[in-house]
Amino acid sequence: MRMMLVGAGAVGESILRILKKREDGWLDFVLVCDYDFERAKAVAEGLRDNKRFVPCKADATDTRRLAELIKKYSVDFVMDAAPPFASNKIFDAAFETGADYGNMGTWSVPMDNPEFGEGIENSYLEPMTKYNFDRHDLWRKKGNMALICMGIDPGVVNVFAKYAATHLFDELKELHVKDGGNLSIPSGDKDDITFGFNVWTVLDEVMNPNVEYNRGKFIVEKAFAGAEDFYMPEGVGKNRLVKVEHEEVVTMPRYLSKYGLERCTFKISLDENLITALKVLDKLGLRSIHPVEVDGVKVIPRDVVAACAPQPKDIGSEMTGEMLVGVDCKGIKDGREKEYFIYQPFDNGQSMRDWGMQAVVAQTGFGAALAIELMAKGIWREAGVFSPEYFAPEPYMALMKESGFIYKIEERK
Repeated sequence: MRMMLVGAGAVGESILRILKKREDGWLDFVLVCDYDFERAKAVAEGLRDNKRFVPCKADATDTRRLAELIKKYSVDFVMDAAPPFASNKIFDAAFETGADYGNMGTWSVPMDNPEFGEGIENSYLEPMTKYNFDRHDLWRKKGNMALICMGIDPGVVNVFAKYAATHLFDELKELHVKDGGNLSIPSGDKDDITFGFNVWTVLDEVMNPNVEYNRGKFIVEKAFAGAEDFYMPEGVGKNRLVKVEHEEVVTMPRYLSKYGLERCTFKISLDENLITALKVLDKLGLRSIHPVEVDGVKVIPRDVVAACAPQPKDIGSEMTGEMLVGVDCKGIKDGREKEYFIYQPFDNGQSMRDWGMQAVVAQTGFGAALAIELMAKGIWREAGVFSPEYFAPEPYMALMKESGFIYKIEERK
């Protein structure tokens, strides 16, 4: 595989570190691209293999330039680890050049004044995953493959959902993704605000209208809807979870409705300081992507917030606790109602020791790296646009066991 990584942030770096450790001869070359060349250079040099990992400056929104780089370096796989606003541009560059493509999430555009209630089309100009899946036939005819949503969630949890559908139930009725943990920074100030993931992504996912799948319909609500207490295993304990916009509620029904799926939600545990900050940013118009003029200079408010906020790559060494991400599955087996929680725990201390990065990004990078490995080896391979639950889950879960990326299945009563 000759790969181009677009976006050398914390998650992009974690993908490369994991790939380098796992690959056994199939990874020939990686062009490490970022808008900040110094960042790309630092990531490439940190991998200590300057023949295979080559840094490059690239604007992720410039499809033409990306296509030129793909052709120049004979790239056959493009991994999109850039902010979500660039994902369609990178996706198009891969298609134009005949390269395969992967990402960890998709771009969506909510209406300025969304109508809440039934119908995702009443709240979004461009619903999540639509741009990609609308081009499935074009990719299929061209013979190349795009695998979208291949991090931890979406990604690993999609694999878990497919496993539940094919191994744990006769009828799979409900899937509820739960993203939580008990991470904390003991020395931190009580008023600190921590973005554990890409700032742009947090501003999108959390503050956009959230979506639930319910019996063939998509129900849209305001941010922070559906608050519930969910008890996590591994000693993590009670997490207060809320709904946010996430691709699983679209991709899981697409592929798993044939197994009886009636309802699908996504909920995440968010720090109260972050929730307060996000609400303030929203009310002040600072999450807007529309330029404003300040003393004759046009700036995008969200870019300013993203530049000023603490960056995920700069936190982690002082954090304690773990991330725990899973899917709560409900259905019928042998005529009886059953419930299973399939989850992946990731301890921050171990993550810092093994990978030199905090658990949130390493957990996401691991999810993508294993999917890339299956694509590179031709195990997950078909022309078109897919998300992970389209494919057989067994090879992926076998790689999880082999690599120490553990998962567990807990029956709930």
